[in-house]
Amino acid sequence: MTPITPQDTAIIEVAGGVDTHTAAVIDMVGRVLGSEQFPATAAGYQALLSWMQGFGHLVRVGVEGTGAYGAGLTRLLRERGVCVAEVDRPDRKARRFQGKSDPIDAIAAAKAALAGERTGTPKQRDGRIEALRNLRVARRSAIDQRAAVQRQIKALPVTAPEELRARLRGLPAAKLVAACAGLRPDLCDAAAPATAAQIALRSLARRHQQLTAEIAGLDELLQPLVAAINPRLVAASGVGTDVAGQLLVTAGENHDRLRSEAAFAMLCGAAPIPASSGKTTRHRLNRGGDRQANAALYRVVLCRLRWDPRTRAYMERRTKEGLSKKEIIRCLKRYIARELYRIITTGDHELAA
Repeated sequence: MTPITPQDTAIIEVAGGVDTHTAAVIDMVGRVLGSEQFPATAAGYQALLSWMQGFGHLVRVGVEGTGAYGAGLTRLLRERGVCVAEVDRPDRKARRFQGKSDPIDAIAAAKAALAGERTGTPKQRDGRIEALRNLRVARRSAIDQRAAVQRQIKALPVTAPEELRARLRGLPAAKLVAACAGLRPDLCDAAAPATAAQIALRSLARRHQQLTAEIAGLDELLQPLVAAINPRLVAASGVGTDVAGQLLVTAGENHDRLRSEAAFAMLCGAAPIPASSGKTTRHRLNRGGDRQANAALYRVVLCRLRWDPRTRAYMERRTKEGLSKKEIIRCLKRYIARELYRIITTGDHELAA
């Protein structure tokens, strides 16, 4: 697209939008001044910023994917003092009418940043929370792989010869893994189904043990890190290291971007959505937000329902009022989100004091 260069860039304010490798600039009334592609490198980010500033005073830049492919650009823009807004992708209706291409999405991001619609403050990616997130990614991957391996270990003996099935039948998971890891098959007879089954089970069991050791090593790193970031959160009833780590990652290093505890509850998918009509007042389940954070709140609820007298009393009272167990759990997640939000947002200040 041919850029429209303003006559006097010193007094003109502009806004920018970025989608993957494509950038666009608009003026304050939404007119497109230009669009261009840049490589996703340090030099490319610098060239993009210089190109945008060539149109005038850069007020704001909307970036799609600030937590993924736009993280490097977001970091540079912040270092240069440029206001950055995280832009959600356009809704399906708007995309159907406007079409889909990188320039169109970049222009839409610029307009969203200018209007303040579908935007938020990006997370900072340069502190302890980012280190925590990276470690949790590795831990989550190891847990998922170990669960998949365990399912395979339980499935293989079903079709194995009866002699092997008899040895492994009825064993709990831990003893089953240990028994399979201790198998001594004849590797020279791998063409035999019985031997091949033993080789496969031994390989899977040893992989399971390796993943278990990897998870334990990551836990040794995560526990002191989470405790150092917010010890009050770890000590809260029903929380612990895993739940605290997830909620800290969800809130981000710059948790002041969350305007209120209601915004945090919405981010966690624990805020009920109004669905009233006429004289009927009701709320529906919120299926949005960070589902890992929602699962973390759910685990806190289950723990407190078992051990916390106040939570159990609340369950009994609301049950008598006619609420189902699922509805009560949703209410409890909302209350717990409010409580933990206060701990997350005040913990650092209290430690500093």
